[in-house]
Amino acid sequence: MLFQPVGYPIIAKSSLNLSRKFKKDNMIKITLPDGAVREYEKGSSAMDIAKSISEGLAKKVLAASVNGKVTDLTMPIDTDSTLSLLTWDHAEAKNTFWHSSAHLMAEAVQSLYPHARFWVGPPVDKGFYYDIDFRDTKVTEEDLAELEKKMNEFAKQNNGFIRKMMPKDEAVAYFTEKGDPYKLDLLNNLNDGEISFYTQGSFTDLCRGPHIPSTGLIKAIKLTSIAGAYWKGDERNKQLTRIYGVTFPNQKEMDEHLLMLEEAKKRDHRKLGKELGIFTMDDMVGQGLPLWLPNGGIVIEELERLAKETEHAAGYKRVVTPHIAKEAMYLTSGHLPYYADSMFPPMELDGTKYYLRAMNCPHHHKVFDAEPKSYKDLPFRIAEYGTCYRYEQSGELFGLMRVRCLHMNDAHIYCSKEQFADEFRAVNEMYLKYFKIFGIDKYVMRLSLHEPSKRGQKYIDAPELWEQTENMVRNTLIESNIPFIEVQDEAAFYGPKIDVQIWSAIGREFTLATNQVDFNSGNKFKLSYTTKDNSTDVPLIIHRAPLGTHERFIGFLLEHFAGKFPTWLAPLQVKILPISDKFMEYATSTLEALKKAGVRVEIDDRNEKIGKKIRDTELMKVPYMLVIGEKEMNENKVSVRRQGKGDLGSVDLTAFIQDLCVEIAERSAE
Repeated sequence: MLFQPVGYPIIAKSSLNLSRKFKKDNMIKITLPDGAVREYEKGSSAMDIAKSISEGLAKKVLAASVNGKVTDLTMPIDTDSTLSLLTWDHAEAKNTFWHSSAHLMAEAVQSLYPHARFWVGPPVDKGFYYDIDFRDTKVTEEDLAELEKKMNEFAKQNNGFIRKMMPKDEAVAYFTEKGDPYKLDLLNNLNDGEISFYTQGSFTDLCRGPHIPSTGLIKAIKLTSIAGAYWKGDERNKQLTRIYGVTFPNQKEMDEHLLMLEEAKKRDHRKLGKELGIFTMDDMVGQGLPLWLPNGGIVIEELERLAKETEHAAGYKRVVTPHIAKEAMYLTSGHLPYYADSMFPPMELDGTKYYLRAMNCPHHHKVFDAEPKSYKDLPFRIAEYGTCYRYEQSGELFGLMRVRCLHMNDAHIYCSKEQFADEFRAVNEMYLKYFKIFGIDKYVMRLSLHEPSKRGQKYIDAPELWEQTENMVRNTLIESNIPFIEVQDEAAFYGPKIDVQIWSAIGREFTLATNQVDFNSGNKFKLSYTTKDNSTDVPLIIHRAPLGTHERFIGFLLEHFAGKFPTWLAPLQVKILPISDKFMEYATSTLEALKKAGVRVEIDDRNEKIGKKIRDTELMKVPYMLVIGEKEMNENKVSVRRQGKGDLGSVDLTAFIQDLCVEIAERSAE
């Protein structure tokens, strides 16, 4: 008999062994981001694990990533897993926070408008929105303050987000009883075992999650705008009301965000584009089809000149291809099966269907194939500012950022596998050169990979080629020491790609361009070249567009520079401001001297006071103003004012022109 303290049961050795075995079987191993492995009881939640690490961490954590999938903190973990505890500084945590905030807003809407019906409420960049059918009630910007007040009230109740799985027939019955056609439509695409509901306070919604632990974590709330949005983005459907908002875990970050929004309003490319005469939109022309005004035309010419000079130095040859092509070409390329929804409908002529081109690559493949090629012709680099047409949904159109007509800084490189790394590296170096020219300090390359389970549907079914090319791109990025992140299930259908993410001067993120690898089109178009041993091989193809499209890039530049383009890019580089008409002769001779030097210059010959001329020129963001009076005329000088710097004093005209031409030639980003 084993000795036992008084009051404790006697346990035999065999029972102790069974207890230890049961405890061992009931434990799971959790691997943390730093590589540490800890053991926890099966069924422990991420929140339990956070608390075991520190109470401070448990108060800050918003969601968890379990084996790469973002989940609620309360979800039980039953198997050995990798775990990341996501706090506010993690993008997925912000998304979870903002998605939960959309539910909080829906609860407030339901409280004030009981007959409202809800479509979807996803997180977006810097916030969230919810598409709502208010039925017979009109909701305007003036109603947002009351909704905010109600959201704050519900947030302070600190209600938990409670998840419940539900069989499909019960879910259908629930929303049928509520008379909710929007959720019933969502259920059509869901199966038993994947239908979950979330409830917080008095609001219940169909949702896959995840969510933050409770509403109390939402400390600062701002509903920012209201807009119309067609159900499912289809203009044939009913228009819903889309309410945008943003929330933060503290008021300080909200205040900083609102300041940034005010600055962003000043830099809105649509506002600046109109004020500076860059572009316009016209209903008679059509949605998403910008008209470039003379000032915009100058910016385009300068960007094209930069691209042509850079590409010429890098060994590219320029081509020009048609804006339309036969259906057969896009069937061969695979774009029609994979990309048809984004293409304009076909035109039928003489029994043949023609499509407006949505991409330049098939045309360029035909250029490559026009003449026989040998290994001596490779790498074969061709470039074109090709015009493409894409049928973006009307609800997705946004100024220059999402359009239906776009002018792309496109090029294709046809090379051997041995040449790939050098060619891909050279393209990335071209990006870095452009970043320096435009003063882009923050950027990252997104390596977009395919999802193996979707091969044959979303992606070409070629497992070995996917593995080979993804590794080639990854290794080249590592060897080039270029910052990059990897993203699953975002590749092009024919190969991996890099999406170039850049940040403007006020910290807004933009997708600038793409750099794609194509292992499929060479075979599709039967492209070949003769190798050194007189056999034939298929070239590997690199699709690249470092400056993206005129539309998106100029939209970015308007925000980045707040409309104050660097001198080399400014539509008007110098404005001459004579104090009165008696100095007009000297002003005209100054104009001619600047024009002769290739400077874009005008005279303000209005009968206005010099102060007004200066203010008006400042508003038009002209880099240099030359004020001319009697002193300047007598001394053959000009009084120089610099945009953003004010009066620089009086300088010799010839010296000013020389310095200005150097600044323009060097494409200074100042």
